Amino acid sequence: MQKRKLGTGGLEVSALGFGCMGLNFLDGRGLEKKEAISLLHNAVERGITFFDTAEAYGPYTNEELVGEALRPFRKDVVIATKFGCKDASPIIGLDSRPETIRAVTEASLKRLQTDYIDLLYQHRVDPNVPIEEVAGTVKDLIQEGKVKYFGLSEASAKTIRLAHSIQPVSALQSEYSLFWREPEHEIIPTLEELGIGFVPFSPLGKGFLTGIINTKLETVDRRNILPRFTEENIKANLVLVHALSEIAQEKGITTGQLALAWLLAQKSWIAPIPGTTKLHRLEENIASTDVLLTADELVTIDKTVRGITLVGDRYPEFLEQQIDK
Repeated sequence: MQKRKLGTGGLEVSALGFGCMGLNFLDGRGLEKKEAISLLHNAVERGITFFDTAEAYGPYTNEELVGEALRPFRKDVVIATKFGCKDASPIIGLDSRPETIRAVTEASLKRLQTDYIDLLYQHRVDPNVPIEEVAGTVKDLIQEGKVKYFGLSEASAKTIRLAHSIQPVSALQSEYSLFWREPEHEIIPTLEELGIGFVPFSPLGKGFLTGIINTKLETVDRRNILPRFTEENIKANLVLVHALSEIAQEKGITTGQLALAWLLAQKSWIAPIPGTTKLHRLEENIASTDVLLTADELVTIDKTVRGITLVGDRYPEFLEQQIDK
């Protein structure tokens, strides 16, 4: 698989990463430990070198899983994790005090069975802690060799600039897909100006762009709290999936592959991190890196999506309030 550079500090990752959250934390099902480890090993064997986790996933258990699974390949992979949620729970609130960042980092190192974290993100911007203090703390951790690169998640352009002035930001992780294109207005131009990489989470619209969601979700599915995924909004937004499916069929690929290939075509410094619990989906995702979209096809996709009005907010109000704007 091709590699991509995030930021100007030398961080290099596979063009497609792996979002590990859903392996044991997302929709109430997950995988048995042995199955999850096997899937991660398959990802490495197929060229993926970039793996994303967080203390909040579980909490804690996802990091433990990732650490155990990737330990045999540690020198060959990039592990990203995050701090910033109070007691490792975004529902409780945010906490990016310097002492908390240090404590979380030490705990993450143990769970990940490593002596360094490749990419350490602030999970959400904490309005009660100046971003300069956050960046300064991570800068110290980098100088101590415990962290290699600094990242932000769901940060505004203003916050990105302030943080970057203290410690170079290598990557921003935020939602971006054909289902959510808001970053195109201000965030992507800012990243391009500053030389910061972009790591889109939910590049398949939390599974919506795969085309497998066409009715209400199971009761245990965590996406039920998201306004976009009410039964009514799912039905309304399927017009997007149907339109993209027609384009994908003409190309001889799946709708999910079209969505990932579109993201990869936007900028050379974008590395999406789709997640999955199924080997055949992993293989399908990886195959998207070989899909080349022509200029005309990209124009068609853009016009198609811009002609469709999507309904439903990204998050419920209590989570939306945590987004830096």
